[in-house]
Amino acid sequence: MGRRRKGIKIDGWLVIDKPLGKTSSNVVGKVKFLTKAQKVGHGGTLDPLASGILPIGLGEATKTMPYIVDASKEYEFTVEWGSATDSDDREGAVIHSGGHIPTEEDILAVLPSFTGTIEQIPPAYSAIKVDGQRAYKLARSGETVELKPRSVEIQSLTLVSHDAENKCSSFHVGCGKGTYIRSIGRDMALKLGTWAHVIVLRRTRVGPFGLEQAISLEKLEQLSHSAPAAEYIHPVVTALDDILVLAITETETKDIMYGRSIQCPKTKQGTFVLMAGETPVAIAEAEDGIIRPLRVFNM
Repeated sequence: MGRRRKGIKIDGWLVIDKPLGKTSSNVVGKVKFLTKAQKVGHGGTLDPLASGILPIGLGEATKTMPYIVDASKEYEFTVEWGSATDSDDREGAVIHSGGHIPTEEDILAVLPSFTGTIEQIPPAYSAIKVDGQRAYKLARSGETVELKPRSVEIQSLTLVSHDAENKCSSFHVGCGKGTYIRSIGRDMALKLGTWAHVIVLRRTRVGPFGLEQAISLEKLEQLSHSAPAAEYIHPVVTALDDILVLAITETETKDIMYGRSIQCPKTKQGTFVLMAGETPVAIAEAEDGIIRPLRVFNM
């Protein structure tokens, strides 16, 4: 027999409104302590200097983590014009100053060039690996970090407000995975012939999860002392909203649970969530009438 996992079996998603100053790992540790869940993981890292949506997978929800990590995201961010830092945010050391403050008209004129599929060089202070080491560790040790451009998808980029007197502008962006908001602020400034760095960054949506579903760590702690936080835990399949659902029989469920493929000649090719009534059974791949389980849930 396998060793019994410690903790309470909780399966689902908690959407945490991460506060400033905490790492994503800090939040995972706090959630695990407060919920006593057997297994906990986060869906997409959020910088310590950023706040907002951090989806936390509990139990079987961790098996759907890749779908949240790859999901589209939305952010609100503010840049300060006229100066640049080595981290592209307010944490770093100033490396350029004295740049001009662009007008609202100039900013609006460059926004279209930062939508669609664009090339972007990640910040030196990022988690990308260079020769087996994290870029931010190399940068902090004084080494020059050269990162290659990468393609990212910017679905929308809008100017929310512009305050020339205080040298800052605020934006809303919708983007695909792997996008660095700090790079957007830096590159917009360069296109405008000046410098900038991000001073405020807040993630407002990750896939199906928005601020309206989020709970603060303080609220979660209060609930752990009084009432259960069950009302804030979203079903495992919430992360799979974009995937087609296929109902299977009791016999087919047993086959899938044992890792066996099942036949379904009329099923189209693609990825499916297999359901036995209201219970998710597996994420599966269909090809040539054969459905093969990829991730089986123990619900």
